[in-house]
This record gives sequence, C-alpha cells and structure tokens, in this order.
Amino acid sequence: MGETGPRFVWVDGALHPASGAHVSVFDRGFQLGDGVFETLRARAGRVAELDAHAVRLRHSADGLGIVLPADVEALLARGIADLLAAEQLDGTDDDASLRVTVSRGRWLSRALLPPADEPLIPTVAIQAWRLAPPAEGAVGGVSVVVSAVRRDPQNPLLALKTTSRAEYVYAALEARRTGADEVVFATVDGHLSEASTANLFLVRRSADGVVELATPSLDCAILAGTTRTWLLRWAERAGLRPVEARLPVDDLRRADEVFLSSSVAGIRPVLAVGGEPVGDGSPGPWTIRARREREAFLVG
Repeated sequence: MGETGPRFVWVDGALHPASGAHVSVFDRGFQLGDGVFETLRARAGRVAELDAHAVRLRHSADGLGIVLPADVEALLARGIADLLAAEQLDGTDDDASLRVTVSRGRWLSRALLPPADEPLIPTVAIQAWRLAPPAEGAVGGVSVVVSAVRRDPQNPLLALKTTSRAEYVYAALEARRTGADEVVFATVDGHLSEASTANLFLVRRSADGVVELATPSLDCAILAGTTRTWLLRWAERAGLRPVEARLPVDDLRRADEVFLSSSVAGIRPVLAVGGEPVGDGSPGPWTIRARREREAFLVG
C-alpha cells in the first residue's frame, strides 16, 4: 500500500509546514518516549471509528498520568479535518492514514519523573499520509516470523499505546534480517500475542466441526485494536464462531488461514510462518471475505 509524504503537520492547534521545526528537544516525548499515540484511517474525509480511538487514547494517557485537554475529542476532530483539507485528502476518492501523537510536553529538567506539583502542557500532533487504495480484487499477503522478544502479560504498559517502541523496532529488524515482512510476538509462557503493528487471527476447524475465528485473548499481552473488535462481531454475522483464547504458538502453523488486522493496513493474509506456508500458501476464502467486507464498512 503506497504512501506519499505529507506537506503539513498539525501541532497544538495550528497547521505548520511538514519541513519545519515543531517540537522542542526538551519535550519528554523526544527525550523519554513519554507519550501515547493512535493511528487511524480516513476515507473521503471521514475518520473510521474516531470515537473508539479517542477512548483508547484517553485510556493510554490516563495510564501514564498524562492530563489530556477536557475537549480532546472535539480538538482531534477539528485538527484532523483541518489537516485533511490542507493536504487535499478530504475528496470523495481520497484515502488517508492518520497518526495522533500526544506527549507529556516540554520540561527543562533532565529528571525521569515529571513534576508532581503541576501537570505539564501536553504536546498534541497530528500527521496524515495519502494511501493508495487497494486495487480491485487485490489481496496480497505477508510472511511472518516469531520474534525472539517475549511479552510478559503482567506488564501493564502493554495495554497502553505508548510512543516507547524500541522493542517493536528491534522485532521489525528481526523480520528484515530473515526476509520476512512482519513479526509475531509470543508471551513468556509460550502463547501467541500480536504482531508488531497488528492483531492476529486464525481460521481453524474445531473438534466439533465448527469453523472458528480465533484470536489471542486480552490476557496475552495484546493491545486490542478497533478492527479486532469489529472482526469479532463480524465473525458471528458471517457464520464463524469467534474465539478469544490463550493460543499456543504451534496453533499458528496448524491453522487453515492466518491474517493480521489493523486500522490502517486493514486485513492482511499471512501466507507463510518461518518460511513454511500457511494452508496452501495463498489467501484463504474467509480472509478474503473479511477484507472485502471491512473495506466496504470503511467506505460506507
């Protein structure tokens, strides 16, 4: 899915040229990764599931004790609309990727702890990139490897979408070194977790003959995506049994179909795990259907 570079960025209520200077080196987001973010998708100027993303942004900020503006939902709606218009990404056929980043803000101290007596003023930034819509009927697919990085389900930070992403970068480099497109994390006790930028789904037939759509449960160190929520509801309508469970890593190789889901990239079939094909090595029918119906939902 192609992207072109942005011309503008929205920071703290105003549009600025993308090539300019926007954030102080004393900003704790730059210094410490002390911030949170959300990625969203917009079609024809309409942001998909904006309310759900705003709720998760507030949850992540609350987890780090970052005080968001009381009207952050309205602030984001205005900022996104202004940015999409400036980038000319609000037309009928326009498709865009958005990132909302909130850091704790600027502080001249080098201390790890933020001040206790007065909250800092958060830095709020919005970026937008043009997305090339998928070609009619195109599905594509990715290969994955299981990362050497293990996730601890007891780590409370994994339920927050923070800007501290070093382990994700490390894992993405693992994939590059092995020639894979993406990584899948496992927990310290050997269960599937998520990919570096997406949730994970398996299509499989149960012992009683029912076709299931299985995904790691919330206690497997995952960040529950808005597309994940949509897919679990979609499964029931489509005639699949939705399952949230602790899935052993070997289930990844035994599944009939595997796919990844995220707000921006949508639904991506996994064609190989560690160099071994999933199923017959081509996108499966349930994956194709889920992708088609999710795209239709975004348009509608």
